[in-house]
Amino acid sequence: MPVRPLISVAIAGFAALLGIGLVFGAETAGPGSARIPFAVVVFGVQALYVASWTKALRPPASPIVMAIGVLVALAADAGAVMPREAGLAPLAYVAAGGFVAAVLAQLVRPADRARVTESLGSTMLIMIGVVAFAMLIVLSRIPIGTQAIFVSLAAATVSLMVARLIDAVLPRPRLAPQVPRGAVGVVVGAMAGTFTAAVIGSYLVGFTPTSGAVLGLIAAGTAALADLAVGYAEAGRQMAGEPPTTWWARHMQGPLGGFALTTPLTYAISVLFLR
Repeated sequence: MPVRPLISVAIAGFAALLGIGLVFGAETAGPGSARIPFAVVVFGVQALYVASWTKALRPPASPIVMAIGVLVALAADAGAVMPREAGLAPLAYVAAGGFVAAVLAQLVRPADRARVTESLGSTMLIMIGVVAFAMLIVLSRIPIGTQAIFVSLAAATVSLMVARLIDAVLPRPRLAPQVPRGAVGVVVGAMAGTFTAAVIGSYLVGFTPTSGAVLGLIAAGTAALADLAVGYAEAGRQMAGEPPTTWWARHMQGPLGGFALTTPLTYAISVLFLR
């Protein structure tokens, strides 16, 4: 599959918009009802995630799964904003409830019922990814959380941007003929994200260049690998004879998956090592 430079640049721009929106939303979030604007930003990203990943994974009863995903996003955001004490318990209940509801919806029609078993992983991935973004709201409510969001999402954003921009001019060496990505972009992107986090960490209270670099390395590497894995998954589906994913979902899926996977790791590191 050929590498299309304009598409790579567009994906880099999309990743930049996602990262900037989430970082600025977290930075401007305040206590109580002042968190609602950040929750609105997060919900917008969740809606994009649900739409693109449902289109790509094609679970049975996809329209219903998509609708349930949107409801799960609303409930998860409310569970992150409303409780007096920040915690993940409401988000876990919402994710479990959304998964059960989606599976039950897939059992209604016989045609969908035949594919339920093979779609369990896809359905779970959609619901967990939606709830993962709500963890940013919970993270912004703990003392070191906003700084951690800044460091990790900046690293992930730079990693995704640099990797895609390098793919536009130097997609070499190709990682696989069917995947339009180059190894140079992935490696240099992760390095650039780590360096960015180290620089940011030197200016933030509660961080040092070393702690910033460690968190940045994890965030940048995770985002880059998640974005790359999406390319391999799409190539695998096409090699299996399935029709290609709709173009907009295919190009949005990687950055959204990268941020979704980065968020739980950032939360875990913040709670276990940075508080």
